[in-house]
Amino acid sequence: MAEDNEVKDKETKGNGILLRYFVVVVMLVLVAVGILYCAFKTATVDREVWLEAAKTQRRPDRKILPSRGNIYSSDMRLMATSVPRYYMYMDFKADCYVNPGPKWNSRDTLLKSSSPNSVDSLAKYLSRKLKDRTPAGYKAHLLKGLKSKNRQYLVYSGKVSYSDLKEIKKFPFFRLGVFKSGFYTREMVQRQKPFGTLASRTIGDIYGEISEEGTTKGKNGLELQYDSLLRGEAGLSSVRRVGGAWTNVVEVEPVDGMDIRTTIDIDIQDITEKSLVDKLKEIDAESGTAVVMEVETGEVKAITNMGRIREGVYGETKNHAVADEIEPGSTFKVASIMVALEDGLCTPGDTVDVGNGVYMYKGARMTDHNMNRGGYGRITVEQAIWYSSNIGVAKTILKGYGDNPTKFVEGLYRIGMNADLRLEIPGAGHAKIRRPDDTTRYWSKTTLPWMSFGYETQIPPINTLAFFNAIANNGKMMRPMFTKEILRNGKVEQSFSPEVIKSSICSEHTLALIQDMLLGVVEKGTAKAVLSDVVRIAGKTGTAQIATGGAYGGNGHQVTFCGYFPADHPKYSCIVVIRRPRIGYPSGGTMSGGVVRAIAEKIYAHYMPVDIRAMEPDSTAVPVPRVKGGDLKAVEDVLDELDIRANTDSIETDWVMASVDQEARELTLEDVRIREGLVPRVVGMGAKDAVFLLERAGLRVSLSGAGRVVSQSIMPGQKVSKGQTVLLTLR
Repeated sequence: MAEDNEVKDKETKGNGILLRYFVVVVMLVLVAVGILYCAFKTATVDREVWLEAAKTQRRPDRKILPSRGNIYSSDMRLMATSVPRYYMYMDFKADCYVNPGPKWNSRDTLLKSSSPNSVDSLAKYLSRKLKDRTPAGYKAHLLKGLKSKNRQYLVYSGKVSYSDLKEIKKFPFFRLGVFKSGFYTREMVQRQKPFGTLASRTIGDIYGEISEEGTTKGKNGLELQYDSLLRGEAGLSSVRRVGGAWTNVVEVEPVDGMDIRTTIDIDIQDITEKSLVDKLKEIDAESGTAVVMEVETGEVKAITNMGRIREGVYGETKNHAVADEIEPGSTFKVASIMVALEDGLCTPGDTVDVGNGVYMYKGARMTDHNMNRGGYGRITVEQAIWYSSNIGVAKTILKGYGDNPTKFVEGLYRIGMNADLRLEIPGAGHAKIRRPDDTTRYWSKTTLPWMSFGYETQIPPINTLAFFNAIANNGKMMRPMFTKEILRNGKVEQSFSPEVIKSSICSEHTLALIQDMLLGVVEKGTAKAVLSDVVRIAGKTGTAQIATGGAYGGNGHQVTFCGYFPADHPKYSCIVVIRRPRIGYPSGGTMSGGVVRAIAEKIYAHYMPVDIRAMEPDSTAVPVPRVKGGDLKAVEDVLDELDIRANTDSIETDWVMASVDQEARELTLEDVRIREGLVPRVVGMGAKDAVFLLERAGLRVSLSGAGRVVSQSIMPGQKVSKGQTVLLTLR
């Protein structure tokens, strides 16, 4: 009976547990159904209501400005980087001024003189920091804005840095925050160039304003060419109300721009710019251009475009080197004679009569630069290049191509004078060499001879340099390079290799003849001012009148020198163009050539390796250096480091003296005998070893002079008197 009751109790208890479990499950199901219903209702029926409510807890997305990529020199020295700058404004039509609440009125706070946040306090801080107005001036300025109720009232006309802005935000009144002060900023981006004007126009500039896409934009130069890589991609952030406070939340991280590594060598750029500016100041020229290119690769190592900003002051202006389509003048004569040589229509030794330096052709007057001195008379084609004779070159070309000028123009095309260099600089010019059959440009009876010496054609300086660079590069024309690599976070994303525009501009025979002529220009002709005792230079001068409105005369001159160095094994090519010099006689040799010589000598001294073993010894040369005597092991270590062999056959002790036979170029080490109780011989030793030996023997030492010991006051071999002083003279 008891057992039956016990079973019934267990059954009753189990049923109770199941019932409670069932109730819990039902409640959970009901809760889940309720949640699902509410979620469904929120997502469908009440969707618009909740979306509107969410908007009140979030402010519009803002663009996050990415860091614009840096531009570096070839050895990764920083040439351009971005820094933020800020304009400061006051919104005097904000709610805190127009519709103030019962607890806060910005207008009253600003005007209340006893307040620590009054306009008086703010004006004092602004004046002390910005230094463009007095405290009274700033007070009047701010009160004027308050009266105007301007939404974009400029607090300060200039821009401030981020660190300055952080400080200014802590000033009286501004420290109350944007919602109580109406103080706000507009961010700009300023491109800083640590090396100032060096290659500034080639590097380029950017627009300071941030675009609608939230990025900066390149304006010109490499900044514009690689703008899509440099500018990066903007991110997104929003301000949300979380836990009763507004919090900035990054929705999309910005992607910083890539970096550009250029071919520019800062040291060569500095040499080039200084050499050019020094000459421009000396001759008071309007502007000048200089470009240095590495012969083998076409890498532009330096490019500078300096123009007169005001009297005696020059700065980077238009990128004349790549943009100007100018008449090249006499540098073009090299191309003309190259075509004639290649076509077999002349040889360097052929003669041409240039008479007294004046030649009338088809009613037009052609002159040589020495017509006032009677002209050159009969000269060779080679001399026509050396002396830059307009008549000599023109008569040679007329003789060969007078009946078929198209063949001459096709020859110019063949040697690459009109080659498309596909430069990386936006706005680059193109060579324009007219053809007789070109209906868009008039071909006159005088076009051929005048074209032969550099008129009636338009060639950018960089194209002329590419042609001369090809002459230096054994006929191979290279595309001028400005960029070596594109990097992201220090890792190379893309590399640029040297590119051949034309594998050969002419035959090896013609090239050798032209190279000899260019050496003759410097060593025998119009460019003697370029002759250097330091480095051998080859090249061609050019002087041309500047045309204005199609007319010459009275518009000034443009002087040029284009060449390469060292002439025997060319490493660099260089062109210098100077416009409208006002002091001195216009000369491509003395003016532009002088700049090229200065550049070449400085680069040679800075970069060109010299094998001193191949140099002739001078009268002061020492074939074997003098070696101080002393500890044998120390002496042997020095000789091993200098790779000097010494005769050590007689060495038996740890102390030695060294003797040198300069004629035999032999170094001999001899024993120094150290005997107990006797003064050692230390003449010829260094101070350290001499003092050690003498003090070990019980003597005191006094030193006079520096170098090696040349005399000792107590003769070696004498008996030591303990404590006696020895005077050592060193020299």
